[in-house]
Amino acid sequence: MPWLEAILVGTVCGLIGVQVVLRRQAFFTMAMTHATFPGVVIAAVTGLNLYLGGAAAGVLAALAVTALARRRGHDHSTATAVALAAGFALGVALMSAQNGFTKDLTAYLTGSILTVAPSDVWVAAGVTAAVALVLAALHKELVYTAFDRDGARAAGYRTGALDLLVLLLIEAVVATAVPAAGTILTLALVVAPAGAARLWTGRLGTMTALATAIAVGSATGGLYLSRAFDVAAGGAISLLAAACFVLSALARRNRGVTW
Repeated sequence: MPWLEAILVGTVCGLIGVQVVLRRQAFFTMAMTHATFPGVVIAAVTGLNLYLGGAAAGVLAALAVTALARRRGHDHSTATAVALAAGFALGVALMSAQNGFTKDLTAYLTGSILTVAPSDVWVAAGVTAAVALVLAALHKELVYTAFDRDGARAAGYRTGALDLLVLLLIEAVVATAVPAAGTILTLALVVAPAGAARLWTGRLGTMTALATAIAVGSATGGLYLSRAFDVAAGGAISLLAAACFVLSALARRNRGVTW
């Protein structure tokens, strides 16, 4: 089960990571990982579904960021920073208030892929398929709005709706990756592989394939390292993804390679 979970989570993180990098939404993704935490804590304490709790908190944060960013006098980065700090602070406060609650909620911060259940794998499979279908169906629209928002708006595309859709997809991926990498370390698995892929190629198809391969390799490789050296799987996965980005940056700088 852990290996299949690693492959599925790596795949979906690689797919959505390309959109995150192209739209320069790495900071927003970090905010979503933090904002998901209070929903996971509430779900764990009350016995509700963890995915629904985390996703609900993330959706509320995404809507709040979108609403705040549209207000006059507020920019997107400020609204995102507020959501990041408030979401994580709320999660910590809720967790500290549960004095008699024995479940280790810190596992939701860093992940626990070795203990995933069959239901986690089914959720990961469903979300991976859904995200892949949406990205494929709206490929032209998403690429257009990522590179030329003004042109897309002039052409009649509903850029606001497309932006919100991408935010919701990011949140769905973050919530799905909680068992594997946790709410905090998921950021590395989403951003680092796509960032590394973009250093090697400017072709979107090649970038997507390479980002997915790096993410899957990081997830499965991190799982192997965690078992071989008895270290936390979430940390090993994230460190491997980050290492791929650093090595790609060094190789790109020294060789000037572009596919």
